[in-house]
Amino acid sequence: MTVTGGGGPFRAAVTGLGMVTAAGPDTRSSWEGILAGRPTAAEAPELAGLPVSFACRADAFDGEAVLGRRQSWRLDRTTQLATAATAEALAQAGLDPAEWDGARVGVVLGTALGGVTTWQREADRLRELGPDSVSPLLIPMSAVNMTAGQLAAAHGARGPNFATATACASGTTALGAARDLLRSNTCDIVVAGGTEAAISPLVAAAFAKMGALSKRSDDPAGASRPFDRHRDGFVLAEGAAVLVLERPEHAAARGAVPYAYLSGYGASADAGHATRPDPEGRGAESALRAALADAGLGPDDVDHVNAHGTSTPLNDAVESAMIRRVLGERHPAVTSVKGVTGHCLGASGAIEAAVAVLSLHHQLVPPTANLTEIDAGMEVDVVADKARPLPMSTVVSHSFGFGGQNAVVTLTGA
Repeated sequence: MTVTGGGGPFRAAVTGLGMVTAAGPDTRSSWEGILAGRPTAAEAPELAGLPVSFACRADAFDGEAVLGRRQSWRLDRTTQLATAATAEALAQAGLDPAEWDGARVGVVLGTALGGVTTWQREADRLRELGPDSVSPLLIPMSAVNMTAGQLAAAHGARGPNFATATACASGTTALGAARDLLRSNTCDIVVAGGTEAAISPLVAAAFAKMGALSKRSDDPAGASRPFDRHRDGFVLAEGAAVLVLERPEHAAARGAVPYAYLSGYGASADAGHATRPDPEGRGAESALRAALADAGLGPDDVDHVNAHGTSTPLNDAVESAMIRRVLGERHPAVTSVKGVTGHCLGASGAIEAAVAVLSLHHQLVPPTANLTEIDAGMEVDVVADKARPLPMSTVVSHSFGFGGQNAVVTLTGA
């Protein structure tokens, strides 16, 4: 079954953005790094000695410096990243939580793994020091819903509050759910996005054992190479992105000028293998077509695709074939930001949607880093080498995840 928002076309105004990625600790620096095509993968101290010991760490983000020592030590890094991204997004939107009607404000945050680094740290303490050493904050720091809960508490958002967990589609699913809260008139404002901080020995070892990670240890910076003939897996990363979404009339009443609109959403399930995408891309195609139909648009309207583009052999092949099949006649410009940022798992869709909004706002498509030779058969227009100016009014952003999860959003210009 394919899900859309239902009830006819509805455009949610995107009035603020916040990002923390390996490319930078805020939206401007992240966008500049992505536009420049600067890869961020490097050796990660916490992964030393593992078969894959590099990742894309958000090293420029210092939780204690941003949040203060007292607050930061009580929050898992997933929540720290999302807290910073939310503060930036609200400031950019010109919203003061002290002045809003909190009952009309919702929070929806996606994450694949939640506070997994806190779990690992406390499991190590239990094994080494015994049960009395385990922190009483373990559960509130690491439960999947707690980032959304902490954000609501910090900003007095008393509307619907929940987490979405659809693997690497989690952030995109959150945006779709947030839009539905606005369309149903349940909320006037929804803070939505995704966050992930899963660079841990356990997670890295597990993905490496599956064969999902790039093994390019002699060249970490060149390891994440979406759509390239020599790609061999993704690079584990951390990051967060938050979008402030509003009912258009609410944004207009307070004089806010949207950056773009979230105009369509589609989701589906492959209902197949636990980790491999459907080889025909049928579920992904269904979600893409649903996201366009939900926006009242068709394949010929798409100017640009912000692809899932993980740098894994099968995903990139299936996704490019699906793009060619559904959008081929229009030949939209395609990019994957994961060549720069790595794969932020549950946060990746929110980060890529934020980048898609910036692409619309600046009329500029970022390059796909490390793409030196596109793989045979991938007859799509992947932007490489440098950013491409492009007049555009419609962008789609794809996210696909383990469990056969597919989610796509359609973004349109303001």
